[in-house]
Amino acid sequence: QVQLVESGGGLVQAGGSLRLSCAASGRTFSTLNVAWFRQAPTKERAFVAGISRIGGRTYHTSSVKGRFTISRDDAMNVLYLQMNSLDPEDTAVYYCAASKYYSGTYYGEYEYWGQGTQVTVSS
Repeated sequence: QVQLVESGGGLVQAGGSLRLSCAASGRTFSTLNVAWFRQAPTKERAFVAGISRIGGRTYHTSSVKGRFTISRDDAMNVLYLQMNSLDPEDTAVYYCAASKYYSGTYYGEYEYWGQGTQVTVSS
């Protein structure tokens, strides 16, 4: 089993920054593919960014490219999402997800999830 706990959400003005963290336990973190998803009210959970377990390859959805950066610290078992130039459209609950085998963008294939952290961007 893997336990994931997100932190770092909050209220920020448009143009501001936040850094989300996801602390993992229960399995060697370096063996997991990990990702960030977000879900706004009335919308489906959407992929934001991912980072693979082999090679640390990163990928970001087009709407956040150049503004958000995903990274991982395998020694500390933590996943990060640095979010800059935040826009009200980024308002959502942000979830950390992990998978032993999958590294794509479909939320249904990730086995492990955190409880989510709310990010609210005011205009």
